[in-house]
Order: sequence, then structure tokens, then C-alpha cells
Amino acid sequence: MKNMIRRWSGTLGGLFLLLSVSCTEFIEVPLPDGQLTAEGIFEEPATAHAAMASVYAQLRDGGLLTGNPQGLSCLLGTYTDELDYYGSTQGAPWAFYSNALLPTSSEVAVLWNSSYQQIYAANAVLEGVEASASLPVADRRQLTGEALFVRAFLHAYLAQLYNGVPYVTTTDYRENAVARRLGATEVLEEAKADLLLAAELLPEAYVTSDRVRPNRYAARAVLARICLYLGQWDGAGNHASAVLNRTELYPFQEDLDGEFLADSPSTIWQFSPASGEANTREGATFIFGSGPPPLVALKPELVAAFGDGDLRKEKWIRAVTDGTDTWYHAFKYRQHQNGGAREHSVLLRQAEMYLIRAEARARGGDLIGAREDLDRIRNRAGLGPTTALTAEEMVAAIFAERQLELFTELGHRYFDLRRSGTIDTVLQQLKPGWESEDALFPIPETELGLNPNLVPQNPGY
Repeated sequence: MKNMIRRWSGTLGGLFLLLSVSCTEFIEVPLPDGQLTAEGIFEEPATAHAAMASVYAQLRDGGLLTGNPQGLSCLLGTYTDELDYYGSTQGAPWAFYSNALLPTSSEVAVLWNSSYQQIYAANAVLEGVEASASLPVADRRQLTGEALFVRAFLHAYLAQLYNGVPYVTTTDYRENAVARRLGATEVLEEAKADLLLAAELLPEAYVTSDRVRPNRYAARAVLARICLYLGQWDGAGNHASAVLNRTELYPFQEDLDGEFLADSPSTIWQFSPASGEANTREGATFIFGSGPPPLVALKPELVAAFGDGDLRKEKWIRAVTDGTDTWYHAFKYRQHQNGGAREHSVLLRQAEMYLIRAEARARGGDLIGAREDLDRIRNRAGLGPTTALTAEEMVAAIFAERQLELFTELGHRYFDLRRSGTIDTVLQQLKPGWESEDALFPIPETELGLNPNLVPQNPGY
């Protein structure tokens, strides 16, 4: 992290460079004419919002959240029981698929460094807004809320992947170079604090019609997820309800074909494509037209887990055969070859909130409410009511539903296997030499050498 932070030192310098070259599809106002300087970025609303838009462009194009094969949707799919890998042994997913992650693995270092680069950029926005002498109050609140949201969102992922990381809140590379590693729970609590402040600052309405800039309820949605991971059932249920109760913003999407379209009412937060004529990177990553697959395919066991009549299998999965063998690919993002940017990359959606609230209710003893939420998702998929009766059966049914509803979406399956305590049971059957310590990523060796406050290395590495 020290070397990466040095490359971005100067607070606004790195962000200014990014702003100069990044796409601005995330905003509706063009950059002003004339020479733009790093010092002046946050004195005008247009350039200040363009700076935040450049952060989203970073998130979309690389790192944990990208829909490329180097992002978590693909990497954690191959690391768990969602995807089989057919690509080159030099490709990023290979180390995950073959259970060959090492402290020296470039794939691990790339995820770490890209995440902290993006966190740095969010912190640069926070510092730039705070130092601005002329930015209007409404813009100041919006940008501060968004930057806090992004910072928390990324740290929450890192905490779960590496079992605790530094929570970086400044652009001062000297401070960041010796940042202390916090435990995973501490990191998630820090992220909660950022998100609670973001929820206060962000408006209820979206500032753009395409929901690519988070609003108050996007912050509440991430809070619901983090509370779930922390076992804070009341918080998880309350934050999920805050989103679900806003039916004028998030009417229930009955049509599975429309769930991932750019104008889906169930979307809480999404990334717009890199150009007005492009569609999602996820479509290009997962969809193939002939076999054998060029990169990844859904595991047959996952496809078989869908029950008879499950519309998600019909709508969100496609079979490809060469006459002898048959493979399956995710078909959630299906417009990638059609042009026109009809789909965006969805990061938060309503269905997850129903499943979070269902689990929170079940663990809190409200089996009737849990059943209602779970059946809302099942009924949309063409399935009958759950047969679960006890709290234990209900939680198991919810985990099973999450596997079918959220497959190939930013690693939900990996996080669910970890927090349910079933990751060893499931992956020992699939991964050569799988050991309990493999449930976490190793801290990159280069980072351990640069910052003594990151030690010790995760067990097993």
C-alpha cells in the first residue's frame, strides 16, 4: 500500500490525473471549458461532481466491483461452487479456481492495491470538499455522503476477504504507510459509522435518474448487509425495512426479464457502462455462444439446485451444447451484444433486502415475517411457499434461496458460506488441498514487508 499511496500522493494530484482521463458518463453536466487545475476541482459544482464520477469509473473498470474477469463476481464464483474455469492458467481466475492463492500471488496484490487506490480517491474527494471555500451546501453534503459511502463499501469487502485491514481515512501517505490493521469486526463497525453519516447527508431522491449515484437508501441497504454479517439482527431488519418500505422508489419487480435492465425499479445502486452504446462487462464475462466455454461456465451442480418450475433457471441461465457436451452460463445480463446500454451493472437490489430481512426476522423469532419475505422471492420465481417450519429450517431455506437468487453477483455465495460455517464442508469436495485457512485471502507479501503494522500474516500462508 505504501508504494501505491506514494504514486497517488499530493491529495488532489492523483484525483486530478484521473479526472483528466476518466469517462464522465456518471454525470449529466459536462466539464467546463478552459484549463482545469487540481486546486480548483472542488470550487465549482460541475468539476467537483466530475471528480466523484471519476471514482465510480474506477470502481466500474477495475478492482473488486468490476464485471471483468478480474472482479469478485468472477473470481469468487470460481473460488466457490458457482463457476467452473476453462480459461488459460495465466488468467486471473485460475489461482482462485485451483486453490493456489499465495502471499506472492499478483491477483491478491491487485485486489488489495486497486481497492486502496479507490479508497484514496474517495478520501481525496472528502478532503477536497472540506477544503473548498465556495462549494454550495447541497453539493457539499451530496459529495461527502457519496465519498463516505464508497469508502465504507470497499472497506467492508476488504475486511471480509482479508479478515481485517487498515481503515484508511486520509490521503497522507506517511500515515497510511504505517496504518494499523484492524480486526474484521472493527472494520465493519467503522464502515457502519461512515454509512450512518452518509445516510444523514445523502438525499432520499436520486440525483440522477439512472441510479448510478447512491442515495440515502443505498447507504441503508449496505448497512443492512453489514449488520447481517455482524449478527446484529435488529439493525439488519430495520435498515432493510427502511429500503423496502419506500415502495414509491422501489416497487416490486415482478418480471425477472426486467430485473437487470437499466431502468429496473428494483435497483438500488448500479454502474453505467463506459459509453452510451455499451452494455455491461458482466455480460461479456459470463455469456458464451459455443463450447467449450472460453472462460467460465456455471457448475452443473448449481444449475441442478434450481427446482422444477423455477423461473430463474429459465430466465437467468442458458444452455450451450456442441451435440455431445452441454455447458451453462449466467444470463442475467443478456444485452451485451445488442448495444444501446439497456443494462447497467447492478450492485445493490431489492431482492437482497427481502432476503436480509427474512433472515433477520427468522433469527429474531419472527417466523411469520420471515416466511412472508422469503415467499415474496420464491413466488416471483414461480415457486410455492417455503415448507420451513422452525427457525433453523427457515434460516437454511433462506441460505438456499440466496444461492439461487444472487449467483454470480459480487461473491454473495462466498460470504454466505463463510458466515454459515459451511465453507469447509462445501469446498473440501471441490478444491484440491482445501484447508480451513483458505477461507481467507493472504495479505500481499509486499505489503507485509512495507508496513510492519499489517502483521501477522493470515494463518496458513
